[in-house]
Amino acid sequence: MVLLLLLPRLCRAHSALAMSTATGTLSLQQPLNYRAGCRVQPVDGGQPEDVYEPATGRVITKVLCSGEKEVDLAVQSAKAAFQTWSRTSGMERSRVLLEAARIIRERRDEIATLETINNGKSIFEARVDIDISWQCLEYYAGLAGSLAGEHIQLPGGSFGYTRREPLGVCVGIGAWNYPFQIACWKSAPALACGNAMVFKPSPFTPISVVKLAEIFTEAGAPKGLFNVVQGGAATGQFLCHHPDVAKISFTGSVPTGVKIMEMAAKGIKPVTLELGGKSPLIIFSDCSLENAVNGALMANFLTQGEVCCNGTRVFVERKILDAFTKEVVKRTQKIKVGDPLQEDTRMGALINRPHLERVQGFIKQAKEQGAQVLCGGDLYVPDDPKLKNGFYMQPCVLGNCRDDMTCVQEEIFGPVMSILPFDTEAEVVERANNTKFGLAGGVFTRDIQKAHRVVAALKAGMCFINNYNISPVELPFGGYKSSGFGRENGRAAIEYYSQLKTVCVEMGDVESVF
Repeated sequence: MVLLLLLPRLCRAHSALAMSTATGTLSLQQPLNYRAGCRVQPVDGGQPEDVYEPATGRVITKVLCSGEKEVDLAVQSAKAAFQTWSRTSGMERSRVLLEAARIIRERRDEIATLETINNGKSIFEARVDIDISWQCLEYYAGLAGSLAGEHIQLPGGSFGYTRREPLGVCVGIGAWNYPFQIACWKSAPALACGNAMVFKPSPFTPISVVKLAEIFTEAGAPKGLFNVVQGGAATGQFLCHHPDVAKISFTGSVPTGVKIMEMAAKGIKPVTLELGGKSPLIIFSDCSLENAVNGALMANFLTQGEVCCNGTRVFVERKILDAFTKEVVKRTQKIKVGDPLQEDTRMGALINRPHLERVQGFIKQAKEQGAQVLCGGDLYVPDDPKLKNGFYMQPCVLGNCRDDMTCVQEEIFGPVMSILPFDTEAEVVERANNTKFGLAGGVFTRDIQKAHRVVAALKAGMCFINNYNISPVELPFGGYKSSGFGRENGRAAIEYYSQLKTVCVEMGDVESVF
């Protein structure tokens, strides 16, 4: 597979990429910044940092962090493109987004393979992520031509109207669990509204977002409309403080979200924060047990458990606790862990060794606090020799859990499910809401009235009834409390990437009071 085909002709001379569909074969020498329609090395920055293939532990490339000068060049490039893009019609923007969606759809397997190599998730999941990505672009392409204000009739023939206008240069800061998809979630509504964007991916997963930048250029977007700067916290600070940045959208941890909000406040910049979670999944005894077990697996083990909205506090009505637990453990033990590029693998490798050790630390602490490991939790070494240094673990189910345990209170961000019994609806709602987070929640029951009653009482921004981790791009996504604010996806995202201007037109003479 030759990924050089994705590059604009003017950049090909500067690229060098060798890749096959086999694990452990990627070698990347291309620049990972993208500015003014081309891959570039940053003009300033720190020492190169290693980028790993989680499945093998190999270094696949090095990323050069962007300094203040490079950030400014990227912002100025976006600012120049904004002057052109913001004057285009919604239909013109729609055509570019639709073409980008078409290219992504056409290169689905290619992009998914790259995502799997850099992120560690199974190729099965990565393909779903890429499908959601092009669907997101198509959705906002459909909205772009319909963005409008309103006309308001006033006394005496006078009238007013509103205009929905873009903000300017928006910054997107992505997470490492859904690198390509998050970039699409942020860029699609931003571009549909007429903005430009500078995007900073996680330094752990810097590769696939540059493909999106190339695709936007290939689709006909002005050069500089979507730029990529690589780096860590310092690069993010340069972006947040830049005077020409109009808005910041961040996905990541609560502590980093707090810092970004503080930096944005100094420039009175609007922010969207999609932060962490410790979401409840409530299983009532009148559920379909098989469906509830499926939901619990989906709520805990997608992307190796590295999902912010995962329902990791699984509350099970005591009447079915034993039957549910037995079936969950049985199914969890059957999850195939291993090479994420193999079609039958359902759980790949965690993002890196420090994170793997962190997750292991949570399990160790849970046992010390009295939790029982019902299955999994150990490091896993696949039989394939080339995978021996990968970052694998067996998916874990914890029983005998209490609400005050660290594993129940804190976000683990790994494949660890905590099961807690409950007796009454009122009790479980109170316990479910007893958390600083409020990103998601789920309910499994055949009683639809009870389901709606419970989700209405949950203090969470995204709720699921008899399913979990289903996030169509048509529906807004975001949290309450420490899980952040603002929304991604759906029509709601338009509100966060545009601003309203009110115009009042007087048809007669002004009546002065002076």
